[in-house]
Amino acid sequence: MNGSFGELPRREALKVMAAAAGALPVLDAAAMQAQAAQANQATGPAPAARPRGDAWDPDLIHPRPGTWARKLTPGELITLSALCDTIIPADAKSPSASAVGVPAWINEFVSAPMDGNQNALVRIRGGLAWLNLESNTRFRKPYARLTATERTAICDDICYLPRAKPEHQAAARFFDQVRDLTAVGFYTTREGMQDLGYIGNVALPRFPEVSAEVKKAIGY
Repeated sequence: MNGSFGELPRREALKVMAAAAGALPVLDAAAMQAQAAQANQATGPAPAARPRGDAWDPDLIHPRPGTWARKLTPGELITLSALCDTIIPADAKSPSASAVGVPAWINEFVSAPMDGNQNALVRIRGGLAWLNLESNTRFRKPYARLTATERTAICDDICYLPRAKPEHQAAARFFDQVRDLTAVGFYTTREGMQDLGYIGNVALPRFPEVSAEVKKAIGY
């Protein structure tokens, strides 16, 4: 993956990440969280909750509602939605990440009462606070109100941890976490599976014929 977020293929790299998302170091966000109330100044309605499956309820197409309280605030969800849509925007083939409920799923994930999740919640909250502080510093408005070009300018500085400046290291770890969660959340929805062209668990009346071109390529 190259270091320029604006040059990343929108889905190709994320398709790989969706299968390989892992835990990341905790974001050193205590100072960021102290300013979160001021930083998370976003306008507009929070995205509607759309319960998703989880490790205990793996049916992602027809999930049951989760049983724990969601901890991200409406303002945090607005900022998170804008970031998720910067990572996976809508295109001619499929909708954006927020349109299929990815921010609500991330809220469900980081709010789950299981070992280690408090760290994820701190990382996400601290990163969202940083994102709005940085946005206000650079452009005098919160992240959700930025143009696509302005959002990308910030993400370019934090999208690749090995090349991030020392002062952006914590934010880059936060971005890694959200990028992985966004990819996993999107590509486990029906729309994401259609984007991949995945047709698993669908009965076929017969196997399709192998084309002459494929047979020639494999020497058959």
